[in-house]
Amino acid sequence: MRKPSVLKIGATHTLTGYDHLLFIFGTVFFLTTFKNEIKTITAFTLGHSITLISATLMSITVDYFLIDAVIALSICYIGYENIGRFRKLFKKLPNLIWAVFMFGLIHELGLSTRIQQLPLGEEGILLRILSFNLGIELGQVVALSLIIALLFSKRKKQLFLQISTISNNALILAGAFLFLMQIHGYSHTIGPDEFGFPEDSHLHAHEEMESQSPMLGSEYRTPTYTESLKSKEFI
Repeated sequence: MRKPSVLKIGATHTLTGYDHLLFIFGTVFFLTTFKNEIKTITAFTLGHSITLISATLMSITVDYFLIDAVIALSICYIGYENIGRFRKLFKKLPNLIWAVFMFGLIHELGLSTRIQQLPLGEEGILLRILSFNLGIELGQVVALSLIIALLFSKRKKQLFLQISTISNNALILAGAFLFLMQIHGYSHTIGPDEFGFPEDSHLHAHEEMESQSPMLGSEYRTPTYTESLKSKEFI
């Protein structure tokens, strides 16, 4: 079977990255002119392209659970911005384009770490990174086209204000949920390349954590999370 191209992997990542899609959905929610949409998305694109290329070439790695947690907070930020909560707290609001640019720089740190786990090779590595980044941008263009078309069709309706309130509060809740999920994953990660959410991996993480720190008087303790999961297999 032929392996998918790096460009296709990048495009697929964007189109299946729900946190990325939620962020750009919130970012363009109230942008009503093509000029503002282009400026804002260009700022985001520049930010994450700079990080993706430079961090990958310099072999900079981070814990992507923590980066994904920050991405989740950026979704909350955009939701709060859209419903006007920041206007009640601050007299001077941060510039949206600069905020989006900064979030773009952060967003791709985790992805760069994942890319470095792929067999990129030494020869032509820059071309592969650029191809991956181009795939991300192509996927983003497709996603943005659908999102903007959807928002354009809803803006003409009288219920758009109610829709916007519900949608952006949902963004805040989704961001909060994703933040807790990523922090939970980080707390159960033993190695830098280990995900903690599949049940088998989650179970092994607990086993490892418990074996590393035996407790005095453990014969009197209540059943652990691991033991509870194991017991369910026989129910």
